[in-house]
Amino acid sequence: MNLPNYKQAMLRTKKKYQTINYEIDKKYINKFKNKTYFLKTYGCQMNEHDSENISAMIESMGFRKIDCYEDADMVILNTCSIRENAHNKAFGMLGRLKHLKQTKNSDLIIGLCGCMAQETGVVNQILKDYKFVNFVFGTHNLYQLPQIVTEAISSKKQTIEVFSKEGDLIENMPVKRDKNYKAYVNIIYGCDKFCTYCIVPYTRGSQRSRKKEDILKEVNELVKDGYKEVTLLGQNVNAYGKDLYEDYGLGELLEDVSKTNIPRIRFMTSHPWDFSDKMIEKIAACKNIMPSVHLPIQSGSSRILKLMGRRYTKENYLELFNKIKETIPNVSISTDIIVGFPQETEEDFQQTLEVAEYCKFDNAFTFIFSARENTPAARLKDDVSIETKEERLQRLNQVVNHYFLENNQKLVGTTVKVLLEGMSEKKDMYFGYTETNKLVNFTGKNKKIGDIVDVEITEAKTWSLDGKIKS
Repeated sequence: MNLPNYKQAMLRTKKKYQTINYEIDKKYINKFKNKTYFLKTYGCQMNEHDSENISAMIESMGFRKIDCYEDADMVILNTCSIRENAHNKAFGMLGRLKHLKQTKNSDLIIGLCGCMAQETGVVNQILKDYKFVNFVFGTHNLYQLPQIVTEAISSKKQTIEVFSKEGDLIENMPVKRDKNYKAYVNIIYGCDKFCTYCIVPYTRGSQRSRKKEDILKEVNELVKDGYKEVTLLGQNVNAYGKDLYEDYGLGELLEDVSKTNIPRIRFMTSHPWDFSDKMIEKIAACKNIMPSVHLPIQSGSSRILKLMGRRYTKENYLELFNKIKETIPNVSISTDIIVGFPQETEEDFQQTLEVAEYCKFDNAFTFIFSARENTPAARLKDDVSIETKEERLQRLNQVVNHYFLENNQKLVGTTVKVLLEGMSEKKDMYFGYTETNKLVNFTGKNKKIGDIVDVEITEAKTWSLDGKIKS
């Protein structure tokens, strides 16, 4: 049994990480043939892509995926620890699974993995109060899933294997992609920024970049298989290459990925500190790099940004924002904003509103501060009442929502290119996303998922657009 350890997780040394090539032991192949599994994913795109790896490994063991957890032989929760809400949802699901195991299926196998598994408090709680959970493993040993599942089932004992370390790099992980027209590609793992509110550096380890050759090989295979869009992923994607090369970063990688001629390239999530001029230049110059940038600001107050450990001021952020807007034609910029951070005054919050008014973001993910276990921000005096936090969130949302609609209204009457992703909830309508990552519901005929189509925008709403295929 290996338990998480925060002191080990926060270490950053000069030690070179290992590259481990995944290969499943033959003894695990089809070992559980005709058994079924249900996989529930919480959190970010990295978690979603991890779940694509999990599905591939589990199905190589003979399991078959089903959509109803109540009928499954095994349920795995791939969890997120970035906010308390994700925590609560996962523990709520564990409560339902406990009831299912007690009343309907005593042989149900339950597993928990992902970022929550890397938290000391979570694992201690599982050891104490959730003894019905069969296995727990973390983000650093995803590749050991076949071994961990087999041991938990055969031993009938709770198996917990969580490594707390800077991390290794795993290549050749099998993947069962959720879609056959757009794909996630990991380019860097971990984060070394240590923002005071964020638990990711503890749960995901140090920054570890994949070799450019391995990334380009994966993208070229996706092009060969007919994929239309790739999203390059990293907890701090802009830091790509800093641990591996002297003069090759995300700007250079974007250019090389562009040369594969895949129709659409996206990347996330960006930290303003690492957003280089080279990146801006290549996004502007390469037509298949989408003009859509997610650029979290978190707060409009330089004082609060310093408490957050963000490494930039409001002025730094706005300088970068303006450079992106001025250089990249028709670019859309989205952001993340936290309200109610410890010691945030009304004046601090007013500065956040002023930034939102100035930037007129195309989208914003807004949150009330959520203290995470063992982070520096959790030790700050939280002197902002929940009533004040909720009131500030409401005021902020009124501002950002106003500009979502205003920006969308500018597109009415224009023709945009949309990657068709499926049928809308609205009857007889398709849905998809523009190059600037805006959701469009539109009418048309004889199109298939994965097509890139011209759509005339006929109506703007706050969070979406309506349109019709241009004939």
